[in-house]
Amino acid sequence: MYTEQWQARLIQLLSVFGMFVAFYLLLYHSGNLIAVCPVSGIEDCGKVSGPGAPYASIGPIPVALIGLLGYAGIFLVTWLKDWWPWLQENLAPLLLSLTGLALLFSLGLTALEVFVIHAICRYCVVSAVNVTIMFILALLFLRSELRDEADM
Repeated sequence: MYTEQWQARLIQLLSVFGMFVAFYLLLYHSGNLIAVCPVSGIEDCGKVSGPGAPYASIGPIPVALIGLLGYAGIFLVTWLKDWWPWLQENLAPLLLSLTGLALLFSLGLTALEVFVIHAICRYCVVSAVNVTIMFILALLFLRSELRDEADM
């Protein structure tokens, strides 16, 4: 039980970190911020997520906004679990589903960076690593919960 609480809190903390990264990228995409990102070799944030970057939006919706909302959703689930019994009972599979979707979305965006845009954004990579860690923690959380149920 302690391990599960710790894992959920760490996922919550990582979701807050992810919200900051996504918000930074959203400000950059909207032209309200100049990103600290060198243009050298394959690294070029402007080409990937800057204002006017062709793959930085899905229709009118900035990808960074989708990321911000995804991280916020994961944060809310981990925060509301203390007050909503249904969430407490279903937290592990729900977190695995949410982080799994985020990971798939992130992998798709990373593939676009590497194979289509031919440029990498360091903040996008940080977000992808963050989501991967969250997914692994959610897997461990579910495994621990299933193990506890089997012991009962």
